This record gives sequence, C-alpha cells and structure tokens, in this order.
Amino acid sequence: MRILTRAERAQLAMVLEVSAYPKPGNVDRCHDYPDTQLEHFLASAIMARPAFESAEKGEGGVGKLIHQAVELTSGHTGGNTHFGAFILLIPLVMGDGIPGALRAARTTTVEDALEFYKAFGKTQVRVIPSHELDVHDPASLETIGKRGMTLYDLMLYSAPRDMVAREWVSGFQMTRRGADLLHAAGCGRQAIVTAFLSLLALEPDTFIVKKHGPEVAARTMEKAREVLEGIRDLQAFDQECIDKGINPGSIADIIIASIYIALGEGWKWDCSGTA
Repeated sequence: MRILTRAERAQLAMVLEVSAYPKPGNVDRCHDYPDTQLEHFLASAIMARPAFESAEKGEGGVGKLIHQAVELTSGHTGGNTHFGAFILLIPLVMGDGIPGALRAARTTTVEDALEFYKAFGKTQVRVIPSHELDVHDPASLETIGKRGMTLYDLMLYSAPRDMVAREWVSGFQMTRRGADLLHAAGCGRQAIVTAFLSLLALEPDTFIVKKHGPEVAARTMEKAREVLEGIRDLQAFDQECIDKGINPGSIADIIIASIYIALGEGWKWDCSGTA
C-alpha cells in the first residue's frame, strides 16, 4: 500500500470517524440527525481537500486555511460538520505532526485570528453567550485587532470553556492520548469506538456542556466509563444519547485528529487479513 499524503490522511481520518459505530449520540452509519446526515460528513471530507493540500504545502496561514475549509464545506445543507476538526487538522497537517502543529499554532498572527473569527461566524457552532469576544458580535473583530490578539491568544482565551481550543494550549494532549488508545485497541472501527469511549470517559465533552449543561456532560462521562467497565450496555447508551440529543461533538473532533496522528504512525484502519 502506498504512503498517503498528509491531506489524504486528514480526509481518511474524517471518513473513518463518522463511519465507526456505535459512537454514543453522534451521527454514524446507523443513524442520522434530522438536519445532519452521514452523507453530509462524507461530503465535507471530500470538499475539504484543497484546504488540506494547501496546508501540506504551507500555502497560507492557519486562520486563512481554517476559513477556506469552512467555505469549501459549506456546499451542503447539513450545517457544521467538521469545524472543530479543522481547528485541529489544519495545524497538524501544516506541521506534519504534533511538534510542528504546536510551532504553527504559537506563531499565528492577528490576521489568522481575524480569518478564524470570520470562519466561525459562518458556522452554526454553539457558543456560551455573554463572553467578551462574542463571535456573533462584529465588534469582536475590532477588539481582536486593537489588542493584537493572535489565533493562539484566542485559543488560550477559549480553552477553559472549549476542549478543542484547549488542545492548542495543552500540546494536543487528548489527541495524543487518543492516538495511543487506537494503537492499544488494535485495528479498524472497533478501535475507534473504544478510543472514543475512553476519551468520553476521561473528560466532560464541552459541546455537551454548551448544549445541555455541565451536569449532563458529567453524567455522560460517567456512563461512558460504565460501558468500558462492562456495567452498561453500549447500544442502550447510544440510543439514550440519540433520543435526548446528547452528541459528544468535541470528542469526535479530537478523535479525528487522533486518527490522523495514528495513521501517520502506522495504525491500521483495515482489519482484513489480520490474525
């Protein structure tokens, strides 16, 4: 098998994440949400290719490329499918791994921050209201410019409330842990589900916090741990999350980044032909 380009690995990571099942509460091959379907996620993985190719070539800043990825994937009606994944994948592709991604993140500019906020404003990403830098307030762009805030500064500002932003300032710790879990769990879709549950059991998903509050996020984390311990049924947990609209979207974004890293380290997504 030929070695994949970084852009191809990023696309494959997006496809593999949404294809694995059951990942409690999230869209996968077994169930959709009313306005967002499996096909929307698959389409985004295809449409994002030019942004990943530019990132691999080092053409453009991180913020501009995240903005480009959002615009490229706006050609379907499924809403935001991969915004958080782009925040992680673009620097990882640019930097060819975590050390390089950290360098790319820490050398971002004010222009990167402005491009990112423009991209954010084009998504349907749920945010916690009343914070000073409100993505839905045009005055925030002026504030960013006046303060000279870089994109890294924005992630530092958002990190206490958003686990995807926290990856930038923590050294991609959960991304690294997810990749290690994939290696430990073996090959294929079941390894993805195991890694997903393990990360969900580790830390409350901040997308759930924004949508349902911290108590629901904490209880979801506990239930994931109970599944791993064998005292709760995975299928039943999945259905409960679907019924209540509890979707761990931030963990899904991080798992995509983890798959990207693991693929570059030789992790096998195809179990056929293995003992």
